[in-house]
Amino acid sequence: MKRLCIGLMAHVDAGKTTLSEGLLYVSGKIRKLGRVDNKDAYLDTYELERARGITIFSKQAVFEVGDTRITLLDTPGHVDFSAEMERTLQVLDYAILVVSGADGVQGHTKTLWHLLEIYKMPVFLFVNKMDQSGTNKDKIINEIKKQLDDRCIDFGTDTKDDFFDQLAMCDELMMETYLEKGYVETSKISAAVKERKVFPCFFGSALKLEGIEEFIDGLMKYTIIPRYPDEFGAKIFKITRDEQGNRLTHMKLTGGKLKVKDVLTNGVWEEKVNQIRIYSGEKFEAVSEVDAGTVFAVTGLTQSRPGEGLGIEKASSAPVLEPVLQYQIILPEGYDPRVMLPKLRQIEDEEPELHIVWDEQLQEIRVQVMGEVQIEILQSLIRSRFGVEVGFDAGRIVYKETIANTVEGVGHFEPLRHYAEVHLLLEPGERGSGLKFGTDCNEDVLAKSWQRLVLTHLEEKVHKGVLTGSAITDMKITLVSGRAHNKHTQGGDFREATYRAVRQGLKEAESVLLEPYYDFQLEVPEKMVGRAMTDIEKMHGTCEISQINGETAILVGSAPVVTMRNYQKEVVAYTKGLGRLFCSLKGYEPCHNADEVIERIGYDSERDVENPTGSVFCANGVGFLVSWDEVKNYMHLESYFQKKDDEEDLNRHRILRSQEKAISLEEIDQIMNKTFYANQGRKSVWKKQRAAERHDRPVTYTKRQEEKKEEYLLVDGYNIIYAWPELKALADENLDSARMKLLDLLSNYQWIRRCHVIVVFDAYRVEGHQEEIIDYYNIHMVYTREAQTADQYIEKFAYENKKNYNITVATSDGLQQIIVRGDGCALLSARELKAELEAANERIRQEYSKVHRIDRNYLAAQLSPKAKQHIENLIKEENDK
Repeated sequence: MKRLCIGLMAHVDAGKTTLSEGLLYVSGKIRKLGRVDNKDAYLDTYELERARGITIFSKQAVFEVGDTRITLLDTPGHVDFSAEMERTLQVLDYAILVVSGADGVQGHTKTLWHLLEIYKMPVFLFVNKMDQSGTNKDKIINEIKKQLDDRCIDFGTDTKDDFFDQLAMCDELMMETYLEKGYVETSKISAAVKERKVFPCFFGSALKLEGIEEFIDGLMKYTIIPRYPDEFGAKIFKITRDEQGNRLTHMKLTGGKLKVKDVLTNGVWEEKVNQIRIYSGEKFEAVSEVDAGTVFAVTGLTQSRPGEGLGIEKASSAPVLEPVLQYQIILPEGYDPRVMLPKLRQIEDEEPELHIVWDEQLQEIRVQVMGEVQIEILQSLIRSRFGVEVGFDAGRIVYKETIANTVEGVGHFEPLRHYAEVHLLLEPGERGSGLKFGTDCNEDVLAKSWQRLVLTHLEEKVHKGVLTGSAITDMKITLVSGRAHNKHTQGGDFREATYRAVRQGLKEAESVLLEPYYDFQLEVPEKMVGRAMTDIEKMHGTCEISQINGETAILVGSAPVVTMRNYQKEVVAYTKGLGRLFCSLKGYEPCHNADEVIERIGYDSERDVENPTGSVFCANGVGFLVSWDEVKNYMHLESYFQKKDDEEDLNRHRILRSQEKAISLEEIDQIMNKTFYANQGRKSVWKKQRAAERHDRPVTYTKRQEEKKEEYLLVDGYNIIYAWPELKALADENLDSARMKLLDLLSNYQWIRRCHVIVVFDAYRVEGHQEEIIDYYNIHMVYTREAQTADQYIEKFAYENKKNYNITVATSDGLQQIIVRGDGCALLSARELKAELEAANERIRQEYSKVHRIDRNYLAAQLSPKAKQHIENLIKEENDK
């Protein structure tokens, strides 16, 4: 059977849930029409939704039209739950945008249209409530063309010549077909819809079932059933819990098949599917297997997250819509916040747009939300699920920070026996671009593995600005230089240096405070336009008159969220209920009262001990702190900007430089002792001198008996997998299979070599993961803890056990090889390990052949030399005759 996944979305009160009831009723899925106001709608399955008459959580219904099984996903219409709707977009084949014929294109409708454009989603429009008085079809379609896209075409009159005229204006291929044949084939129209070159519009009344059947026919006629690959792929879009508390992971299968008891992995976690459920409304059907195109839920996954991709699917990018308000959760007197925190994490797991923040210093729980309606829903959820009555404070705006100029941030971390230096280029980005990370650093300066680690540390946390301690955004951060020590550098050193480099750069930069802005549409009686425009000006917003319809004027513009939070109540009051305000999040813009906000928050960046701005250097074996404004006077590497200037000078004078006298080896040693070795104390200089002297004097060696130590082989698992072509090819299809193949090979090798084998795999990105050691037959498998790489584990093991064991490390990571060799360990590259395994197997085969060969008993072997000579003489005489 063909499968199609379609989502419903709309501005609040456009009649989206009523349309879903109509679609289900006309298709024969339900026998009785539900009503939102009667609290019996098929897809309003939560008591909160029925009580408030709004959709809070996305739900699905499955119905059939002919040979096509349609999964209908109903998404929230209220702006406060936009993130829920946005996650659902990731699994749709087509979207249905519902527009109210009575209200026209609202502010949030345009936000939805923008999101659909970002996700490249083909769209059908259904203009609802056309039965209400005052609605005009021509007027609505003109408004849709003007406000959304000129390619929105009325498909209700597809037999008229002007229909094909409009289609021809949307695409050159359809234009050529129309000029040649006088009409456009359905297949070409369907292709144009799929490619977002045409947006079909249908009109009707969902409440009275007018236009519903024509709309379903249009969906079947102008949609293209997706084709899916045979390779397994799935996209996770939602996490919920059923009435028994079972955790449900909702996903769409985008390739292959999935069966109960199959193992799923995203490369970090790996868990088994216990049950597969296909939901339709409140009920579900448990199945043993699903095919590509199916939207379903599974039990058994505990670490899955919305937006993750499995198999061939990649993870989704961060959502476009994000929380702009922050509230403190006020618990009942005597209630321990640490008891409530894990319960709130459960809700955050299901609704990621609810950002739960724990302030250790103030012992407070805060929640970031899209709007005040979300707060009411959260309060009800906590009451119904956990039986706790919580309150909230007045709330505050979630500010952000960015920079207005380009700077170089330097972080240095060098307490005793640690070393790392990082140079980052911080550049301002476009509004709404978020944070982008990159590298422009030569691997001869800093090895690739360290560069990857720096990027990981940049991405793993929210970096605070220096004005108010708010999160930074709209900038590009590029790693331009860095340095590690051959012996003393550990992974944690680069974390410290990276964090400090960001903060030092922000202190030097011209920081800008940002606040969230609303795009709004304000409808007021024409005689009150002056009052409305004065209000907008007082709120530090901008507006213009969009249109005047009879006695009603429509103003559009933007204003700060903080000044517009309670303006809806004022509009209702001064217009005596005739005015309406529609708001949608525009994004972040420079704060209108930055000085006032900075003073009120009172953030001191230099007293934030968890986010230091200075660096740690070392001299004479002692570490010391250097403030952010002095760091560049102590840094060990050349400034990025100075380096650029030097390169330009070198290019201008390359001919003169080529004639300069080459520097001698003695001069190089002097320079190294004055620069690189200067920070390591006298011991490093003494080592250098002794190394130079050893060629000038004889050395007497005394052989001593060495004790026999146990042998350990440490293998960097993922490094070896991606270094061996056959394992890499297997990993591209199924990483788990590649991992098992490597373990089997090493298990066989251990039986031959009789050494201890430890295979280490990265799990440092798994939140809250503890170090895990698993016995796999005769070898040991290690999954590292959160924030610890395989490199770090191996280096730590080698350093701590080098005196007790003979340790060999198998890796092709150049920097790691240098570090472990510095600890006195033997090394095997990926190629050498493979050769060693093959040689060991060959030795076993030869020994087996030697033991089991057939010894044949020849008569000649039993004769004495004299008898042999006599026989040979007889044979010779016989031949001579």
